[in-house]
Amino acid sequence: MKKRLLISALVLIVMLFVIYRISVKTPADIQSDRVGVATLFIKGNCLSCHSANPELPFYAGVPLVGDMVKADAQEGYRMFDMEPMMEALENNGRISPVDVAKVEKVAIDGTMPPMKFYMVHWGSQMTEDKAEVVVDWARNFRTEYYADGLDEDMAGEPVRPIPLAYSNVDARKAELGRILYHDVRLSSDNTVSCATCHGLNTAGVDNKQFSEGVQGQVGGVNAPTVYNAVYNFVQFWDGRAGTLAEQAAGPPLNPIEMASKSFDEIIAKLQADKELTRAFAEVYPQGWSEATITDAIEQFEMTLITPNSRFDKYLRGDDDAITDIEEEGYELFKKYNCATCHVGVNLGGESYELMGLRKHYFADRGTELTVEDNGRFKETQIERDRHRFKVPGLRNVALTWPYYHDGTQATLKEAVCKMGTYQSGVALTDEEEDKIVMFLNTLTGEYQGQTLTNDNVQP
Repeated sequence: MKKRLLISALVLIVMLFVIYRISVKTPADIQSDRVGVATLFIKGNCLSCHSANPELPFYAGVPLVGDMVKADAQEGYRMFDMEPMMEALENNGRISPVDVAKVEKVAIDGTMPPMKFYMVHWGSQMTEDKAEVVVDWARNFRTEYYADGLDEDMAGEPVRPIPLAYSNVDARKAELGRILYHDVRLSSDNTVSCATCHGLNTAGVDNKQFSEGVQGQVGGVNAPTVYNAVYNFVQFWDGRAGTLAEQAAGPPLNPIEMASKSFDEIIAKLQADKELTRAFAEVYPQGWSEATITDAIEQFEMTLITPNSRFDKYLRGDDDAITDIEEEGYELFKKYNCATCHVGVNLGGESYELMGLRKHYFADRGTELTVEDNGRFKETQIERDRHRFKVPGLRNVALTWPYYHDGTQATLKEAVCKMGTYQSGVALTDEEEDKIVMFLNTLTGEYQGQTLTNDNVQP
């Protein structure tokens, strides 16, 4: 009797093992394309956690176990909302390169789904074959999406070189925009211009924790660089401006920054300048208005790109453009998930991400929360958006201290260290921090053919 029970148990174990192996096997017809990866994600039950309305399993209603399931689903959604990507995959829509980088990284690392999930949901495990499908698709996606002609070795990289020129700029409008960008008459007391906080000779920032507006008033958020801002998917840390023109309309009327009462007040001052008004009318026959002023500034800011960094040259095939240690820093940058958010041409600026993904940044900061600390929540009032910010681009980052939206990190090394702790959940060694900083120093590009510099001296 015991022998028969033992044989039956062994047969059952073998049968379960065979069923399990069959369930996790990648179907032979799965291709590295939209349909193929969408199929893998569906079969992997990814939306069971990474969704605002997760597809919870039947046992989510079981006491204790159900609480754990719901907590895991909430955590998955907090870290990554996968619904937009799945909708784009299934409807041939635009896919975010940030989402692509995220799924590629977990496929490479094999960190998703966690064991406790795939041991219950057979077939969801990320096998080597499945990972290969996802990785091949990600690299093919980048080759087609960016179409920047990188050779095969670099075509699949998550970061890209800045194009040598930005197309579709009207040179005459841009020249007027340059004048207006430096014109203090946009402010109520004729003391502050766009360049006051975003100096072209200081890497597009002012290197202050918070910028000063009219009458010495101090703002509540660190000024991001204007260089390469054209590559951001939105403007401002909280994304309240969709275009550079919309962004340019904000500071003139902000009571702390330029404090003008209206654009009519600004226009009255500009109209008094007969020579500028004549030149403006030649390009904008409709004359002065908020729309034409901000359009001109936008056209100028579109020219503020800094291509040809040493790292760009490396991406384009110059192996000697960076050192071996700097290359090691780039590999660490990818290893520790930095390149899942800091992607593309600007190495960032393409998504909103939670500040304190792995550990509560604001609790550890030890200072009172401000309105600006709410990030995207300020605009949407959606709780998930609280403490989410537009990811800053890392171009010329060695010149744009201090760092973070709150300007609390004085040096690049400090910023890298805290990113490891709060975003990647790792304690970087001193050597790893130094190597990543060395890599970041290779991102300083050229403006108008000259290496970008900063007239300020870093403390």
